[in-house]
Order: sequence, then structure tokens, then C-alpha cells
Amino acid sequence: MAANKTQPTEVSVGEFLAGVEPPRRAEDGQRLDQLFRDVTGYEPRLWGPSIVGYGRYHYVYASGREGDFLATGFSPRKAALSIYIMPGYADFGDILDRLGKHRIGKSCLYVNKLADIDLEVLAELIRAGLDNLETHWPVLAE
Repeated sequence: MAANKTQPTEVSVGEFLAGVEPPRRAEDGQRLDQLFRDVTGYEPRLWGPSIVGYGRYHYVYASGREGDFLATGFSPRKAALSIYIMPGYADFGDILDRLGKHRIGKSCLYVNKLADIDLEVLAELIRAGLDNLETHWPVLAE
């Protein structure tokens, strides 16, 4: 079976975040980095070219496919901040209702700028996502 396309790298998270454009997106990325560090207690690692991940988990599906992936994290993309609340097993609608302006995918939250959301609610969401993930797969620190 093929490995995941997104793998951890040795690129410095600080250097990556410092190079994000535009500067407002870089500032939001640095604020998210501190929030994720505070909430998770994990040191970040860059996954692929642009995802800042905190913790990792090893999954094994009934199909036999298995691999490792980041437990939670974000990517400061040009179009929006992509926030990964993994792996999408639970319904966090009650928390999301209090978050502020956002869009959602299966396990990804899209935010235009941090000023649009309540960071305390985001911290609650990150913790809830990790707690839920840990009911399925053990989460390990990097």
C-alpha cells in the first residue's frame, strides 16, 4: 500500500511561519502556533510543505491500510487558515456554534482570519478533537 503523501519533515516550523505571506497571515500562524502549543503541550513539526502538526497517531483501518498522521494542527494557506481537528469522527456542532465566522470540511475548519473567531472556543475545540481522537487511536508527542 502507498504511504501517505503528507509526511513529517525536518523543516523548522519557526522558519516556515516567518516566511508565510502576507504578513497578517504569518502573524495569525504564529498566534495559532502558540495556541496549539499551549493546548496540546506538544512541540510542532512541519508535515509536508505547509502543515504545522502537533502530536501524531498511528491508524489501522479494517481495510488493512495503516499509517501515521498529525493529531491536530493548521496550515496558514493564502485563501484561509486551515485548522485540522482530526480525524472527523465526532460532531462538534455545539462548540462550532460559539466559534465565530468559519467554514467546515470533514475534519478541517477554514477561518479567514483569527479576528473572526473566539480563540478560547478554538482552544476548547482543539482539546475536544484530541480527546475524541484518543478514544480511537493513541496520540503520541513528536
